[in-house]
Amino acid sequence: MGAHWHDGPVAHVEINGAPASVDAIHRAATWNYGHFTSMQVRRRATAGLAFHLSRLREASAVLFPGAAAPSDHRIIELTEHALRADRDASVRVTVLPAPRDMSGTDVMVSVSEPVPDTARPPLLVRTVPYERELPNLKHVATMGLTYHYLEARRAGFDDVLFTGRDGVLREGSVWNIAFWDGERVIWPEAPMLDGITMQLLRLGLRKLGVPQERRRLTDDSLAGLSAAAAMNSHCPAQPIARVDDTDLPGHAALTALLRRAWREVPWDRFS
Repeated sequence: MGAHWHDGPVAHVEINGAPASVDAIHRAATWNYGHFTSMQVRRRATAGLAFHLSRLREASAVLFPGAAAPSDHRIIELTEHALRADRDASVRVTVLPAPRDMSGTDVMVSVSEPVPDTARPPLLVRTVPYERELPNLKHVATMGLTYHYLEARRAGFDDVLFTGRDGVLREGSVWNIAFWDGERVIWPEAPMLDGITMQLLRLGLRKLGVPQERRRLTDDSLAGLSAAAAMNSHCPAQPIARVDDTDLPGHAALTALLRRAWREVPWDRFS
């Protein structure tokens, strides 16, 4: 999943702790293979650091089997180095194949301006049948989701929610979705990326004692739901006003609940 909720201007990019060369940037831009994680850093800390490290480890095992994956310590070291003196930033850590062969990996860390987690106005979303390759991974192959996002924008919507070929709701273009039925938070049960913000919100809701469940949902299921919200590393509670022709007017209650859950999430310091 890419980034349509854009980060600010890129301040600098490092690969393996050194300023990225033109050759390295060209390789990253033209060889569409690798995986990444994105995080917001505040006061040299990020929410769910262990989740980000686990994501990178697991994706490296899938995309680079047999290669020496970067250790957690190395990822933290390279991120700290790229942050330099910055206390607040948007950070993307990308694991790429090393030059010439697939026997090793490089770590690219991009640092840009921090993004406030203020929600945008409630989104108008349309569903589109689309299944990302390796949907459980946050990989760099993002052309399909970007194409459908842009098509939705051209059709007068703000964003797009993907369904599988079976019609089951999955994930948004660059976000996960939660629904509310007035009593519990409902997460789609489908092949998709378990976003880190979503995972942390589940933990926060559990701390608050809020009922939640996973459920197979289709477009027809929306009639029995009162609210929906999107979430990613930029915003933990982005209200959604409508999906296709179904209005979801109760988003204020859901986003307030997700904000409460987000305040329960611990932030882990780099240094």
